[in-house]
Amino acid sequence: MDMRTVVVGTSGTTAEDVIAVARGLARVELSGAAVAALGAARGVVDALAAKPEPVYGVSTGFGALATRHIGVELRGRLQRNIVRSHAAGMGPRVEREVVRALMFLRLKTLASGHTGVRPEVAQAMADVLNAGITPVVHEYGSLGCSGDLAPLSHCALALLGEGDAEGPDGVVRPAGELLAAYGIAPVELREKEGLALLNGTDGMLGMLVMALADLHRLYTSADITAALSLEALLGTAKVLAPELHAIRPHPGQGVSAENMARVLEGSGLTGHFQADSAPRVQDAYSVRCAPQVAGAGRDTLAYARTVADRELASAVDNPVVLPDGRVESNGNFHGAPVAYVLDFLAIVAADLGSIAERRTDRLLDRARSHGLPAFLADDPGVDSGLMIAQYTQAALVSEMKRLAAPASVDSIPSSAMQEDHVSMGWSAARKLRTAVDNLTRILAVELYAATRAVELREGTQGLTPAPASRAVIDALREAGVEGPGPDRFLSPDLAGAEAFVRDGRLVEVVEGVTGALG
Repeated sequence: MDMRTVVVGTSGTTAEDVIAVARGLARVELSGAAVAALGAARGVVDALAAKPEPVYGVSTGFGALATRHIGVELRGRLQRNIVRSHAAGMGPRVEREVVRALMFLRLKTLASGHTGVRPEVAQAMADVLNAGITPVVHEYGSLGCSGDLAPLSHCALALLGEGDAEGPDGVVRPAGELLAAYGIAPVELREKEGLALLNGTDGMLGMLVMALADLHRLYTSADITAALSLEALLGTAKVLAPELHAIRPHPGQGVSAENMARVLEGSGLTGHFQADSAPRVQDAYSVRCAPQVAGAGRDTLAYARTVADRELASAVDNPVVLPDGRVESNGNFHGAPVAYVLDFLAIVAADLGSIAERRTDRLLDRARSHGLPAFLADDPGVDSGLMIAQYTQAALVSEMKRLAAPASVDSIPSSAMQEDHVSMGWSAARKLRTAVDNLTRILAVELYAATRAVELREGTQGLTPAPASRAVIDALREAGVEGPGPDRFLSPDLAGAEAFVRDGRLVEVVEGVTGALG
């Protein structure tokens, strides 16, 4: 648990704060400037609400029903109704961290002073986050335009004391009961407030921020597993020389090459091209081009971080209260900028998984592994070794390729053709989460195979691995992931390798030898 308090001001937030609240359960509080901005913007909305002229979202209906002027006596009901009717999600629940990120990012926009909600509405959202109450949000319901409407509506419904939510004990109960248990008064909505609670890209943005954090770790992990595979295949580290990458100066490529070189420093296994019956001049592409492929993915992550940072600094609502007091409709809720990079990340993650699987297959193929036993088995024929571990890895890669098909090229019109082009950004984010999980498992299989192969080289050929490689092998074995030997129940070892990658121990162990990697 992250024990710090994240202060929400008027000028957006950071990826680090999103992670702290979503995953670390950090507390949140509104800054004094945010409270003042909320009050000032609310004054503008109250003034407009008192005028006879209709103002969208304040005194009109919504979407295709925006042509109806709503009288004062019906406006509270209007705001409640939009929350209730839009809380129409279906399917399984999404993860707690996704809901917390979504709520925190909505609070970020409320605090900007551009939405016109009262300070007590924003404070109620902060109170719900701090109490550890997580509204039940469903997998399906967002088209990624007019924001993540259904997911945000389920969160807003909990603020009203309606719908279901999960308490900090993990038990799902009626939201009203949980609010009462933590002394939080249900919100009574006024003009524009219901609309402001559900008109943003917060769900897809939260998932983008968390995916970027995970992929940052996984790309470094992939540099390590690629280096281990190169070492196990008696490959050459000469292709990692900085002068080779300087003449094609893509930043990520240089970083990945340097990472691999640092992992391999001091290895006694690299460069033995003549050590077997099939001498080589060059390594296969999956080994030799590892920095180019991983580096291109790193550069894609850098662009996606730029988009995320811009969105984190944004106030996304419709209509918005501008500094000069105008309340204007806009299209800033469209999720295209976020949706595109979510899809782009799924593509590069799939390719990284694909090249890792090719290296693993090479380690297991006696005809291409340069002296390793078939499938890294103890007694090939009697033992099957890692044959089916590669099947599992291949199945994951195949799914990664399907998940790489972009969601953002699709658009299904809604709201009687008023909302006739949508981003599908929520769908892009959901499939990216699956892709990130799959990539973790794919790299875990490569790690398991490569460390086993290095140990076999060490035991049968007397070749000494790099100190960083030795540290990884020792740490894996200490974690209960077994090394070479007769066939055994393999799933627990693969699960152990997956946990070793997922929780960052792989990178941590290597950096304990090499220093911080790029």
